Amino acid sequence: MEDLVESILDYVRADYTDYAIMINGEWGSGKTYFWNNKIRNKIDSLQLNGKTYTTIYMSLYGISNLEDISKKIFIETTQLMDKNMRKYMNATGQQSIPEYAKTGLDMANLFGVTQNGDKVDYSKFFSTDDKVLCFDDLERANVDVIDILGYINNFVEHDHIKTIIICNEKELSTKLKSTNLEMKTFIATYLLDKEGDLSKTDKPMVEKIQDKIEYVFDKANDYERIKEKLIGETFEYVPEFSYIINGILMRYESNTELIRFLRENTNYIISTFNKSGTRNLRILKHALNDFKKVYEMVNKYYPNTNYRILQTMLIFTIAISFEIKAGKVTKDKFINIADNEEYKSILVSSRVLMDNRQFYIKEFDNNYYYNFKSEYRFFKFIEIYVRTRIFDMKTFKSNMEVIINTVDTEKLPGYKRLLTEEYWKIDDDQFPGVIEEVLEDVKNGRVKLLDTVKLFIYFTYFIKKGLIGYDIKTISSIFFNGMNVSALTSEYYENPDEEISSIILEEKTPEIDEILNHFYMINRALKDKMYSEKADGIFKCIPMKMEMFYERFDKECMDVPIFKYYDPYQMYQRISCASNEDIVTIKEKLLDRAEKYTKEIEPEMKNIRQLKQIIDDYVCGKEMGIKIVMLKEFAKDLGTILEKYN
Repeated sequence: MEDLVESILDYVRADYTDYAIMINGEWGSGKTYFWNNKIRNKIDSLQLNGKTYTTIYMSLYGISNLEDISKKIFIETTQLMDKNMRKYMNATGQQSIPEYAKTGLDMANLFGVTQNGDKVDYSKFFSTDDKVLCFDDLERANVDVIDILGYINNFVEHDHIKTIIICNEKELSTKLKSTNLEMKTFIATYLLDKEGDLSKTDKPMVEKIQDKIEYVFDKANDYERIKEKLIGETFEYVPEFSYIINGILMRYESNTELIRFLRENTNYIISTFNKSGTRNLRILKHALNDFKKVYEMVNKYYPNTNYRILQTMLIFTIAISFEIKAGKVTKDKFINIADNEEYKSILVSSRVLMDNRQFYIKEFDNNYYYNFKSEYRFFKFIEIYVRTRIFDMKTFKSNMEVIINTVDTEKLPGYKRLLTEEYWKIDDDQFPGVIEEVLEDVKNGRVKLLDTVKLFIYFTYFIKKGLIGYDIKTISSIFFNGMNVSALTSEYYENPDEEISSIILEEKTPEIDEILNHFYMINRALKDKMYSEKADGIFKCIPMKMEMFYERFDKECMDVPIFKYYDPYQMYQRISCASNEDIVTIKEKLLDRAEKYTKEIEPEMKNIRQLKQIIDDYVCGKEMGIKIVMLKEFAKDLGTILEKYN
């Protein structure tokens, strides 16, 4: 980001320029924030050759004619001439006149006389080499973009004023193509009819009309021509989201409970933001503001709400805000879902019934709650609030009563209480009992493997704070052995790092490193076990259930080194018993797979090499027949695959 700032400043510092520069980025990505907080002050503080630069910023949003732009420039420039106004703005830290204040300025101020009776200093208008113009929201103006760029070109080409244009070129392109579409379609149809092409069937009618529109009304090309003349450099603005999100959170510093919660869950904020598939920080700001209301109402009426529930509410508020406000989905996708139970039932039924509503809900859940386990994942009162801007107290209290009755921490096992709520919410007289219960469950392997790791990290924290009387070696031994027992019934964790990192309270200790290393060792073994069972189930389909084999292999094994987990000799026996046609099909699949997923399947090459050797040994000296030829070709192509790794 600093490189981008410096490149823009280099343009301003240049002695002579006859071009403008453009900052291009998506809507809501923080381009204006970037201008105000990273660029503007640095330009205003520049002093070159005895000159101090002055920035003049104008949003083109809603501008309906070129005269409006002239007025804006005049007002922005006049504020620099009125001493009283400048004195007031300096004292109050104002950088620009608010729009509503501009409308209230005395008309005499607009036409030559300031409010204190001073005449306008016309020399200010003729001084252009110390001004930097910034035009924002180019794509949101109600004036033809070509006309605006031609207008701006006067400043750049004739006056050589440093000029920066901020816009979203993707939306600009869409606007150029969609303007007056009905009129364009009518004229294109009329011209095609006059030319005798309307009745011809050489291509689809829609394509003909589209081609004619582009030929006759090619505004995009006009834009490219004037842009090439006017814009010397285009900079792509890709914000540093973690930095900007941290800045967004600062607005909640006055609310100590809320800011602590948001800071603790910044990883979920960033993760959900990334999963939205947009770069719209404006929607994120609104979503966090909505969550502020949710958090305050929950703490006011239900102060002992489970911590995991609050985390889920945060994710849900951000997720549903992006889905609705980014135009990704119509509002009625959620409107008919009454509560969490119906939401969960839709997820289950979506495996059988594939209507659009159910498919969308399934995709929504898979996207935003991936690797996040929570029984309660839909909050009707939040959905209503985001969709309608009305905080429905009746729905809120109804939802919360169900949550409180469903997530009763008093009835939860001790280890779940530690994992799902803040430990300080446990009463002092209950805490020792919870600790003993957790240790007993860990010893007997009743806690899932990843949860055991999380609990150990908590216990190291408790020891450090003097909350429990055990020493770290004793606790390490209990958890180490407990993990071995738990491993017997645990499943492989595909992406455990995010969950583990979210629970690290302070810097890692040697004991935590030891437990983590043991977890990763066990998890690798569980991975081998999982893929061995999968390989056994898939390859057993050869040669009797080939359709099932092809379906599962294509879906589950193309980018997985599945041959690593199956005995090469057994593989040879199954392939040799397959039909000649199937041998050819399997060979072609393996070749295609090695081409597309060379790196991913590398771990299986040892077994592929053994399989090739077994087939070579078998066919050596055998009397030629179609099966032998097919197996020879199979081994030859295995050699082709192996050559990729030599």
